[in-house]
Amino acid sequence: MKLQQLRYVVEVVNNNLNVSATADNLYTSQPGISKQVRMLEDELGIQIFGRSGKHLTHVTPAGQKVVDIAADILSKAESIKQVAREYTLPDQGALNIATTHTQARYALPSVISHFIERYPKVSLHMHQGTPLQISEAAVRGDADFAIATEGIHLYNDLVMLPCYHWNRSIVVKKDHPLAQLSKVELTDLAQCPLVTYVFGFSKSSALEQAFEKAGLEPNVVFSATSADVLKTYVRLGLGVGVIATMAINEMEDDDLIAIDASHLFDHSTTKIGFRKGSFLRSYMYDFIEYFAPHLTRSVVEQAMSLRDAEAVEAMFKDQQLPMR
Repeated sequence: MKLQQLRYVVEVVNNNLNVSATADNLYTSQPGISKQVRMLEDELGIQIFGRSGKHLTHVTPAGQKVVDIAADILSKAESIKQVAREYTLPDQGALNIATTHTQARYALPSVISHFIERYPKVSLHMHQGTPLQISEAAVRGDADFAIATEGIHLYNDLVMLPCYHWNRSIVVKKDHPLAQLSKVELTDLAQCPLVTYVFGFSKSSALEQAFEKAGLEPNVVFSATSADVLKTYVRLGLGVGVIATMAINEMEDDDLIAIDASHLFDHSTTKIGFRKGSFLRSYMYDFIEYFAPHLTRSVVEQAMSLRDAEAVEAMFKDQQLPMR
């Protein structure tokens, strides 16, 4: 059994059983991957993948257990490398962050600037996506950190730490009827076509929960992951925007009216997540603290030592987080 074989098995699963795509991603040949997977199956005496002709069709029950253990082994092997780098190249390395457009555009710039100034030899890469894509990237190990509001709570393989609270504003053109109201109610909003973020998971967002609690149905006519895209379509008259308050810039958005919606929706909490069992480099701890000053190294290490997500959540139950 070789680490290379385990890596091939895990990557085949990550690429939806597409061996050709796996080969492209790993810069190797399709026959080479198929041969190594077969050799591993022969050695173990089980089928990891079900097949139809030359095509992989599914992961067998035994194969799923092998894949899970293989992913853990590969993670541990990478952690060993990280330990060595921490002592040989303490200020050098890479940091991969998966996050949403709103976080990348409005919450992270000053953090990134500070981090690059402190660690100029660390290569920083940012990947944007939906909450689901972000979480999956962290689970697979493609990202060191996932920064998002929705989704990452569904993955038990991640340690999730609360960073800050945020709320929403209603954004309309200056001549919109809602701009004339002294106070916008949820019933007013229910009568309007809405332009808002892609819903990460069923009934999980504060917006969905508020409408459901009031017995109303939001009329979402357009959704996107980018606050800037949403504001563009508000300007086009497609609908009323419901976006993060921090995504509104008084100078850039002076043609729009922003109406506080904190009385309509509960605040949301942005979290930073990483794989359980990960070895965090010193610069990774620093990045976390730059983003959320209350998450010092000692606090993060304490959270990492806890057994499950419920225990981590309880640890921060009485924590007063900043509002953005």
